[in-house]
Amino acid sequence: MRSILRMHWHRPLFCTAFVSVLLISSAWAQNQKPPIQITADLSDVPGRVFHAEVDLPVTAGPLTLTTPKWIPGQHMPYGPVGNIVGVVFTANDQPLVWRRDDVDLYQFHMTIPAGVTMLHAHLDCIVVANVSRKTAVLDWENLLLYPANTPVRDISIEPSVIVPAGWGVGTALTPVGNSLYPVPAAGSVTHFAVTNVEQLQDSPIMTGQYFREFVLAPEISPKHYIDVVSDLPEDSNLRPRVLAALANLVREADALYRSHHYNDYHFLLTLSDVATGERTLEHGQSSENGVGEKSFSDDNQQLPDDSMLPHEYTHSWCGKYRRPVGLYQPDFATPQQGALLWVYEGLTQYYGEVLATRSGLMSPEQHRDVLALTAAYLDHTPGREWRTTGDTAIAASLLRNANVPWANWRRGQDYYDDGQFIWFDADTLIRKTTNNQKSLDDFARIFLGQGGNTGPLIVTYTFDEVVRDLNQVMPYDWATFFHDRIDKINPHVDLAGLDRGGYKLVYADQPNPLEAALSGKDVAYFTGTDDHGVNVWHSVGLIISGDGNIVDVRWNGPAAKAKIVPGSKILSINGQPYSGEVIRSAIRDAKGKSEPIRLIVQLDDFVSTADIDYHDGERYPELERVDGTPAYLDDIIQPLASSQPGQSKTTIGNH
Repeated sequence: MRSILRMHWHRPLFCTAFVSVLLISSAWAQNQKPPIQITADLSDVPGRVFHAEVDLPVTAGPLTLTTPKWIPGQHMPYGPVGNIVGVVFTANDQPLVWRRDDVDLYQFHMTIPAGVTMLHAHLDCIVVANVSRKTAVLDWENLLLYPANTPVRDISIEPSVIVPAGWGVGTALTPVGNSLYPVPAAGSVTHFAVTNVEQLQDSPIMTGQYFREFVLAPEISPKHYIDVVSDLPEDSNLRPRVLAALANLVREADALYRSHHYNDYHFLLTLSDVATGERTLEHGQSSENGVGEKSFSDDNQQLPDDSMLPHEYTHSWCGKYRRPVGLYQPDFATPQQGALLWVYEGLTQYYGEVLATRSGLMSPEQHRDVLALTAAYLDHTPGREWRTTGDTAIAASLLRNANVPWANWRRGQDYYDDGQFIWFDADTLIRKTTNNQKSLDDFARIFLGQGGNTGPLIVTYTFDEVVRDLNQVMPYDWATFFHDRIDKINPHVDLAGLDRGGYKLVYADQPNPLEAALSGKDVAYFTGTDDHGVNVWHSVGLIISGDGNIVDVRWNGPAAKAKIVPGSKILSINGQPYSGEVIRSAIRDAKGKSEPIRLIVQLDDFVSTADIDYHDGERYPELERVDGTPAYLDDIIQPLASSQPGQSKTTIGNH
């Protein structure tokens, strides 16, 4: 879920809005009786409180209850226990006393009286994200009740949901019964088929007053939908161009992977300036995608999010179906191990942008501009001098917050974009060695398409399997190839794929077309914030928000050598009040001269001057075609399927 254009994608903005309790029972492990019954009541969306009623078959004796700690896709312990309130357990209508564990604060203890066969739990949860007065997202793991010592895939559960009157429901769960769907009747309960805890956790519900569901590429089986909710009624009606590109995305993925690992697939898209926080999260049969209200209203607004839906969709194959062995645990309490995140996220980042371009969500020119921006930022990340890309994966749970001072010296989730360029290197190496007869697509079909159409399933892999499957495509010392790029210090990003692909990274004195188009937008890539800012990272080494606050400073760059630090505020430049154009003009004027660029900055309650000794002018990355070389980059983004625009259709009633 994430691009250099949206540095917050996959950030841990995980909604802790709902409640979850897990039940430990040795008797259950031996012989589960009926499925757990769980009803999520989302009718109090305006009050920012959700409710749950849960019934669990139990036997007499001690019970230990726990809430989930490690949520798949979050790559860190980020469970919802802190927002659980109003917890009441009853048996035969009598309340039960419970006590939190002294060490594991996610666990609760109680004793079930003799003769009790059913435990009822009422739970409330304070909603802190992913909700507005018109929309809400339910992540089921925050409501679950199940035995912690039993594999979650072995625990059956029957879910249902209540939503505000007139609101639609988008989910990959299978509705059952005679109720209207996807827009239930007022006051009704929508029931879903019995599933298991593992799949329920992986099947969020999105709901909203202004709800639309569109069928995508109806000729492809299984079925694909995009479900949209928004704060304003007109925004959920996606433009025909967007729907045509999304339908082509489904066709391109079908042609690439030649397999599906879901019964149906639902893109869940929330358009809200209130509810989202630019949230995206992958699931096996659906994906959560939350962006600003107008993000899909026109082509320019859509630019930062062009690869968002393809990225999360690719995760159905890479990350959800095929998952690194260390990232898959039988429960949500055991710590996950992120060493192979450069496959999980890096390969997904690679194919997310490739599929965005093959489908028409992104143009070839925009794809090249994104690659240039990403490569240049990675190449100007001084933290590469001490931290390996492999360590960014292993330490993923420590690096999820991108907005920290000196983020470039710390490094962040570079296994996404570093991984992308390593896979780009592998793809062009295969293409060159085989005279373009084979490619990484062949590996993807072997590695991600294993088993064909499986339905929802998790199949783990190891590093050795990655190497083995690549060798089926082209014999090579792939183990050394990856170890050199992942496990060793590499001060510069892997640009071999660009060079072999027929392009080179260069710097111009004007932004490339994509960066120019985005420079006036509220894009986190430029500022790390949601206001209009300036990115002069590749020249003086600063990212500045719209009001002059310094978001980050490049370690050992020109500004850092002038003792400018993150968190400072620029008051003036060369005697002129700060503005984005003033600093760019100052950088241009200093080119080839000896005088420094003089800033007056404020840090806390102190004001001081800082002289930046920089004289090379503005530097903005772009890709330049190398004449006389094969253009493998152009070959990589060629569509595999036939485009069939105009075949999506809208449905708001029953399926």
